[in-house]
Amino acid sequence: MITVHHLNNSRSQRVLWLLEELGVEYQIKHYQRDAKTMLAPPELKAVHPLGKSPVITDGDLTIAESGTIIEYLMERYGNGKLITAIGTPERLRYNYWMHYAEGSMMPLLVMKLIFGVIPKRSPALIRPIAKAIVANVEKNFLGPNMRTHLDFIESELNKSTWFAGEEITAADVQMSFVMEASSARGPEGNRPKSAAFVKRIQDRPAYQRALKKGGRYQLMS
Repeated sequence: MITVHHLNNSRSQRVLWLLEELGVEYQIKHYQRDAKTMLAPPELKAVHPLGKSPVITDGDLTIAESGTIIEYLMERYGNGKLITAIGTPERLRYNYWMHYAEGSMMPLLVMKLIFGVIPKRSPALIRPIAKAIVANVEKNFLGPNMRTHLDFIESELNKSTWFAGEEITAADVQMSFVMEASSARGPEGNRPKSAAFVKRIQDRPAYQRALKKGGRYQLMS
């Protein structure tokens, strides 16, 4: 039996969604972030030394990192679902988006999140300076880079319905978190294909089942 060690408002939500899409039986062990620090609780370190989510256990195996978890689930339980054929252009796109999500887009989103809380957590005396620094980083680095990536994603979604082609794949599951986070935290702009992608995944019955089981997902609100 697969156990998903599920942290609220985290990337483990997409693991639940993938399992629902594949129709694989699993159970959830819930963990709550610290209300003040928003960090994962220390109990997760008993599962994996880094104490982060997502993590799954399957028998004697403990598997961390979203990409590795998704690849493991696809290899062991996918039965040919949600994946493109080897040697095709669609497979190359599938592999690209599987790596792009965490390798290129998530670092920017994490930086945006961290810089966003710096002024609030700075001593009152230096808070104006902190705000000025954050505003400068946002204007000259984070904002422009985010727009470049979001415009790139929009242009790619103009090529096909899903990231790897005309059929949904696990690459779309991997990209789901960054797409939802971008719509919640990214710079404003008219990107209809990206907005349609987010709506399309959230409308899927498997996504809705995962959301119900995983609990309130405040990232989307």
